[in-house]
Order: sequence, then C-alpha cells, then structure tokens
Amino acid sequence: MATARFPGKGVDVAAANWTAPALGRPVCVNGTPWILYLLEECVENVWEYCSVVIGLVSMFCFLLSTLPQVYEAYRNGKVEEGMSFGFLFFLFSGDLTSFAGCYLTSQLPIQVVTVVFYIFTDLILISQFIYYKIKNNSSRKSPVLKWLCFMWCGAATLVLLALPKLIIDNSSTLDTQSPTTSNSVEITGYICGYLASIFYLCSRFPQLYKNFQRQSTEGTSYLLFALAMMGNGTYGLSVIVVLPALKGSKQTFILKHLAWLIGSLGVLILDFFVTAQFIVYRKNNSAKSSTLLSVPEVEPLLCEEVELSLL
Repeated sequence: MATARFPGKGVDVAAANWTAPALGRPVCVNGTPWILYLLEECVENVWEYCSVVIGLVSMFCFLLSTLPQVYEAYRNGKVEEGMSFGFLFFLFSGDLTSFAGCYLTSQLPIQVVTVVFYIFTDLILISQFIYYKIKNNSSRKSPVLKWLCFMWCGAATLVLLALPKLIIDNSSTLDTQSPTTSNSVEITGYICGYLASIFYLCSRFPQLYKNFQRQSTEGTSYLLFALAMMGNGTYGLSVIVVLPALKGSKQTFILKHLAWLIGSLGVLILDFFVTAQFIVYRKNNSAKSSTLLSVPEVEPLLCEEVELSLL
C-alpha cells in the first residue's frame, strides 16, 4: 500500500521478478535501472514499464493539482466564498490518514515525500481560507494576522521538511518487529488507506453543494479538479495495464487495490459533476464579473446627469 492518491502496486508485481540473492549475482535480473534506483521496483517487461510511467504521471498530476487553487485564492482573495471548508477538511483528513498508512507500511522515500507535499499544500489552502475569511469579515486591516499566517506556514514547513527523514529512519524499526506485530501494523496501514479513500470521496460533496447553493463556481480554480481527474484516471489505467504482467493471482491483486480503485473512480465521477457545474454556472460567473465592471462606469454618468438637472 502507498498513498491513497497514488496507491502502490509495485510490491505485488515486483515480488514475482525478484530472485534470491546469490554470490556475484544481482538481485533483480533484467530490471529497468532508473526505476530500480528511484522506486526500488523490478520492472522487466513493457506492461510493468508502462504501468510505472503512467503511475508517475498520476503522481505528477496530483502534485500539481492544488497549486492553481493556491494562486486563484491569492489572486482574488475570495477563497472563503468559493471554496467549501468541508472540501478542504476531508482532503486534509485523507492526506493525514494516507500519511499514517505510509508510515505503518514502510513505504518508499519518494512516496513519503509525495504525501508530505500533499499535506503541505493542504495546510496552505486551509491557511488561506482562514486568513481571507478573517480579513474579509474584519472592518479594519490587521498586520498581526498576516504575520501570524506567515509564522504558521513557516513552522509547518519546517516540521514537514523533517518528517520524511524521521519516517525513513524509523522504518527499519518497524521492519524488525515480530511477524504477528508486523501483520497487525500492516493491517492498520491498510485500514488507513481505506479511510483515506473514503475521505477523498466525501470531499467532493460539500463543494458540489456549495456551488449549487451559490449557483456559481467563482473563486475556485477548475485546474484543481481537472488535474485531479487526470490523476485518478491515470492511476486506474496504471493498475489495469499491469494485469497482463502479473504472475500471481489477478483476483488477489484487484482485491488489494479495490478500495483505492473505488475511491479513485468515485472521485473521478464526482469531478465530472463538478465540471458540469463549471460549464452550467459559467454564464453566472461572467454576468457577475460584467456587473462589477459596469458599476464604476455607470455611477459617474448618473452623477453628471443629476448635476445638469440641478443647473
């Protein structure tokens, strides 16, 4: 198991390709060097290679997905009007449980760093939401609020930078546990993965309701959902592509990844509804924008007509 946004599948695939170490003999025969070095997976055929590449594309899409919303919130300063706090809460909860699953199942360093980056971007989105909500509801500017926000983000950055090293250092301790303890820890890690998938699935409903309630998608970036759709779609494809290369039971492989497949495909379907909202409410967004732009042009004309009538 890996992160819920990018669940691992290499353990099942690679296990069949690893050979028992012998003197003067490499552990992985005919494996792709860069994948073996970066992901510690033994990839020996085109199906597994395509699966890994598509999986990396999925991870890359998820890494970039929250950045457009961060910029959109900074640009318009109305994130509390456009974003649902429930969406941010469930997204953050999903990443936290995914992080716990990574720790308990001793995932690869690249997966640990990835999920830490997810948490970092979640904290930025939540900090922006709280900052602009307090700022827009306050009658006067407060420089203290801005400095508190900067200090919070700085402290969170330092903590998150230290977390990957701590997890990697402690992973050896988990690996040396007894088989019974190791199995219980692994089961707990899989439970965390199931919870993460549920959190990701639940995250879309508050945002769908908020968009429907406002009849608008203003204040949210569609790239957030578009990149998430690409990430979920490519993840599902990476799991399907690797099936012909499996030497073990395909049913067991599917069952191990069923929770994340349901979560990914479920979120993908819900994001289609979000896409429909962006299309349907696009006219409302443009009408609001044109109204706001026309106000300063009308007021001087009205004032001029009143002055002429008084003369």
